[in-house]
Formats: sequence, structure tokens, C-alpha cells
Amino acid sequence: MSTSESTSTGAGPAARPTLSVLIRVRGAMPNLRPAERRVAEAVLADPAKVSESSITTVARQCQTSETTVLRFCRALGLAGYPELRIALARAAQWEESDQAGGSPVTGVITKTDTLAEVVAKVTHADARSVEDTGAALDIGVLEAAVTAVAAARRVDVYGTGASALVGQDLQLKLHRIGLVSFLWSEHHQALASAALLGAGDVAIGISHTGTTAEVVDALKVARDRGATTVAVTNFAGSLLAEHAELVLTTAARETTFRSGAMSSRIAQLAVVDCLFSGVAQRSYDQAVEALESTYVVVQSRRATRPGTGPRPLG
Repeated sequence: MSTSESTSTGAGPAARPTLSVLIRVRGAMPNLRPAERRVAEAVLADPAKVSESSITTVARQCQTSETTVLRFCRALGLAGYPELRIALARAAQWEESDQAGGSPVTGVITKTDTLAEVVAKVTHADARSVEDTGAALDIGVLEAAVTAVAAARRVDVYGTGASALVGQDLQLKLHRIGLVSFLWSEHHQALASAALLGAGDVAIGISHTGTTAEVVDALKVARDRGATTVAVTNFAGSLLAEHAELVLTTAARETTFRSGAMSSRIAQLAVVDCLFSGVAQRSYDQAVEALESTYVVVQSRRATRPGTGPRPLG
């Protein structure tokens, strides 16, 4: 992931940073020390305020030292506090522009929200997660993952809970274009599968936090066996990422009732869709033919009005 705070080419002051510093702050959270995490929380809570504050003020607000604030800046890949202030000012400017159209500021759902407000906050968080994920996704890493999967003898996908649903979506898509692929969501079965992999195989671990033990364990075994390992996670510095040769990061911002089942899943689906589309593009004609063939077979079994009957197979 690039550490430069470049801006998009869109005209006007509301042009969005291609990789907002706020995305990097969220991604760095699990690897920060407690005092640095307090600085991160202050940044995420009010980036505009921090951008206008001195390093001394921020240190006092977070009950820490100026040295800790500097360490936090360097953890984000920034040279120092002035660079952080500039990056936060840009991010805050875009956030304010985004809110001008009436979009909710955060995904925090309160007891007093109307159902319409709940819908607005959920859809806003989902849309921003997809947009932020697209901005944060390293195209070079994605390209390498596409190349590995397209040439793989076999692709094993690991995930539990909501991540297993995302893994199943990827596995089914790969299967539909003729690639040998499996989803493993049970711990022992995942380990047994990983132990049979080798060079020429690809193992993909999906975990929002990057700390799901079942997924981490399976990916580690797969890498030890010589398979190419890919992680799909929100945190590039997570345990899962440590066992992956290729790390595809999401940038999800969750709503109140999250538990890994809302914005994180949407962001993961966006990443695996990009991965699948890249793989299918490598063998475009064959993939289109395979998708059309499977669609026709499934379409023939759709329910019809009485008297018309289903379309026959074959």
C-alpha cells in the first residue's frame, strides 16, 4: 500500500485523496500501542480538530507525550506531525463535502434513530467501505494474485462466519469458470486440506480482523507446504497477513450492529469480485462460455407460471 497522500485529479477543493490517511489509521489500529491507539481514536473522532491542533495539544488531549504522537505519525508512514496535519486537513475537507449532501457522518446507530436514518447510515457505510476499499487496494498485489489463481492447479479458500460466506461466493465463481476450488470453514478440515497443498496451488484466507485462528492456522500450513498464500483482511499488519505472500486489504467502516457481518462483508465481496474478474479476464472467451453454459442450466430450473412448465434440460 502506498504511503503517499496523493490527491485525485478531480477539479475543485473537494477532490478526494486517493488514499485517505483515515483509511491508514483504521488499518493500523491493531498494531498500535495503547497510547498510540488513543491518538488514533482522537484522529478518527475529529480529524478536522486534530489538523488544527498543535502536537502539544493533541498529546495532552490523549494523555500521552509528543514522542508518542510522533511514533503514531511514523507508524502511518509519515515523516512527522506537520505531514499528519496536512493529510488530515485534506481528509476532513472531503468528509465535510461528503456530508454536504445530507449523508450521515458515521455509521453509529442510536436508539432514537428513525428507520429511514438507520437505512441511510447502513447504506452510507457500505458505499463508503466499497469506495475506500477500491482506493486502498494495491493493484500490483491484485495483479500478482490474479496471475497466481489463474495458473493454479487448485485453489483452497479459508474463512469462518461472515468471511466463510464471502469465501463461498469466490469459490463458486471460480468453479463456474472451470477452476478447481474448495471452501473450507471447519478448522480440522481446513488444516487437512492445507497440508495437501504444494507449489502451483493457491490458498486464500479471508478474515476481517486478520486474527481468526482457524484461518491463520490454515494459511500458515499452506505456506509451509509451498502454496502461494493470499490474505483478504482489513489490517495489513495482522497475523493473517504475516503468513501471506500477497495481502489484499479492505477498508471497511462498520456500523453499530456489526460483528463482522455488514460493511466488512461488503468490502470483502468487492475485493473477491475484483480478483475473480481479473482471473476470468485472463481466459475471457472460455470464461464467458462457461458462465453462459451454467446460467442456461440454472435458468431452465426457474419456477414458471402454471401451464408453461420449466425449460427442459439439455
